[in-house]
Amino acid sequence: MTLLVVLTVIEIVVLIAALAFYLFWVGTLLARIATNLEECAEIVRGIVADAALIGPGVEHINETGGVVAGALPLLYGMAEEIVTDVTPRPGQPAEPEPARPASGTRRSRLLHAVGFSPDLSRTSRAAPESEGFPTLPPCPFEGVGNQGKRNAAARSRC
Repeated sequence: MTLLVVLTVIEIVVLIAALAFYLFWVGTLLARIATNLEECAEIVRGIVADAALIGPGVEHINETGGVVAGALPLLYGMAEEIVTDVTPRPGQPAEPEPARPASGTRRSRLLHAVGFSPDLSRTSRAAPESEGFPTLPPCPFEGVGNQGKRNAAARSRC
């Protein structure tokens, strides 16, 4: 029985020594963290002191920016009036030119199907046939009727 008591006491002493080493190690880590936090606190105090000096200037800049932003629509309108007054305007033509697409007139099978031929004599662009384009043949699917999606897809190819 004495051997069992001695081994138990030795085990308790080893456990207490391990706990003491662990607490010493944790204390060292916490001391390093405390030192770093003190340095950070000094840096933060310096930043706060600098911000206290800069603060009134920033408030003045924000107020001035608000005044300028409020005046921008008025200034923009005045600038537009000046530009329109100074810009020379070409004389108005006696008869305005009709509106036409920038790419010219498109050939359409829909217009061809109903027998419509646009009058291109009033525009600066000639008819497509005069540029060497052949006339469009009639679509073979016209007048077939609605017989489902297959014929609709075929008609869309025309």
